[in-house]
Formats: sequence, structure tokens, C-alpha cells
Amino acid sequence: MEKIQMMLFLFCFFIFVMPCYSVSPRNFPIIPFDEGYTPLFGDHNLIIHSDSKAVHLLLDESSGSGFASHDLYLHGYFSASIKLPSDYTAGVVVAFYLSNGDMYEKNHDEIDFEFLGNIRGKDWRIQTNVYGNGSTNIGREERYGLWFDPSEEFHHYSILWTDSKIIFYVDDVPIREVKRTESMRGDFPSKAMTLYSTIWDASTWATNGGKYKVNYKYAPYIAEFSDFVLHGCAVDPIEHVTKCDSAQSSETVPSDVTQLERIKMENFRLKHMTYSYCYDKTRYKVPLPECVIDSRQAERLRKFDPVTFGNGRHRRGKRHHQNKVTSF
Repeated sequence: MEKIQMMLFLFCFFIFVMPCYSVSPRNFPIIPFDEGYTPLFGDHNLIIHSDSKAVHLLLDESSGSGFASHDLYLHGYFSASIKLPSDYTAGVVVAFYLSNGDMYEKNHDEIDFEFLGNIRGKDWRIQTNVYGNGSTNIGREERYGLWFDPSEEFHHYSILWTDSKIIFYVDDVPIREVKRTESMRGDFPSKAMTLYSTIWDASTWATNGGKYKVNYKYAPYIAEFSDFVLHGCAVDPIEHVTKCDSAQSSETVPSDVTQLERIKMENFRLKHMTYSYCYDKTRYKVPLPECVIDSRQAERLRKFDPVTFGNGRHRRGKRHHQNKVTSF
């Protein structure tokens, strides 16, 4: 059976360039928005459907918007189906991420999915990043294109976070795996975090270093969210103790990628990755210790500008802090 599945995947990938990937989320409970989340900022630009199964986040000249999970989580599987704004979206950033910046101002952790808008005719880009203990001076960003238009329909974006690794998924295809290594020390996220989603104006850096700004002629920009999954172990914010049994909380959370998933991940990265900190010689004369250099990837990335925006620096407002008090 595994051999048949492998052959089917290779056929799909090389003949049709990825359309055979499953778009079904992993078999985790989907919760209503109001059971797991609360508005964060821009309340007038956050529209919750009457059945609480979907939410729209809007960005216009008055404000962006965002929401946050009720609970803090220490490890788990976090997912949402997202449909991004269409047409001209330069300067617009939609984020789906874990952070504890509100609790640890100088030594916070973060795990990011960031969706970067573009000018008309150019595709959305995805950026992922991981850092811990306030290690914002060490960027571990990666950026990718996609094999579909994320503004045409919903797609699933997921983060698996355990004590030993972090895996990012798009439509159940793993696109990045970050393994905890001894050399990373405290740079690996290790403290309980909140799950956030936001839309905001990043005109100063998001598209070609700020060359293209948000054009509010096309506002409101609307990001749609549904299929909310918060499958992790909640942590008491005062006592910092878990509210569940660790064995139970991790019972159905995948601990590794399968052989077939690893092939999908490697093929995705060879075809769609456009930037990785491991190959950025401008920032790091010597790659960080956890980096494993792939000669095929190095050759492929030569055609891409290694610093396509923001001078390669990890820039934060912070998203929801800035947007609470500043009109766009």
C-alpha cells in the first residue's frame, strides 16, 4: 500500500505539479470561533459569522484587525483555513502565529506564518519564522511561493509545535521542519504562547523593501478564516501549570513526518522556496549551526535576491500593539 501511495504521489507531482495533494485538514476537532478566540483589536473591522464558524478580518484606512486565543498553549497543533484578499495587495500582511510577547517583553518566543501581499499580477508570498527567548537579532526566516492562488479559495495552514520540533503545513503538506538542536539553546520556543491572527499595513517593508505601499483604493482588504483548530495543552496564565494531562494532550498530535510527507516537503522546498536564512551570505558569513546546506537548493536560489525586503531584518511593530493605537 505504501508503495502504491508513493507512486501515486510521484505521478501527481511530476505530471500535474502538485494538484493531487490532499486539502483536508488532519482529523482534529474544529471549534467555533467564540469557544477558542476573542477579538484583539479593530473590533469594527472584525466580522464574526452568526454561526461562529467563520471570521472576516478587514484592513481599511481606519485600522487593521485581529483576534487571539482565549488560552495560552504549551505545544500542540494549531490550524485554520484562510482565504486571502485578492487583486492589488501590496503592503498588506496577514499573520497566523504563536507568541508570548505580551507576557515576556524582552525574551518572548514566536512561531510565524506571515502572508505578504503583492502588486497586481504578482503572487502572494509566505514567510515563516521561529525564534525564542527574545532572539530577534537572529533571523530564521524562510519565504516561499505557492502552487495555487491563496485568494481564490480556502486553504489550510497549520503549525505543529512540540518540545523537539516545529513543522509548518500548507494543506497538510509539510513545508518546513525546525528541529531543536543543542546549538540553538534558548532560540527554540519553549514558553507557553497565545495563537494570534491579524491583518495590518506593512507598507514600510513588506513589498520590495517598502517600494509598493498599501493602496486604500482597493480597501477594504478582507482575510477570511474558518475551520479553527486549537489542539494543545492549555496553560494557566497565573500559575503557569498545564490544565491537562500531557499524555492525553499529545495523544493524537503527530510527532514526525512520514516518509511520503518528507518527499513532499523536499519537493516543495526545491520548487517553491525563494529565500532561506541558511543561504543568506549577506547576513551570515557562516551559516548557523543547525543549517544543512543542499547544493541543489543553493544553485537554485542564486537567481533570487537573498534580501528581497526589509534588508533581511525581522521587523515587528509589534503587529497588534501598533495597530491598537495607530490608524492606518
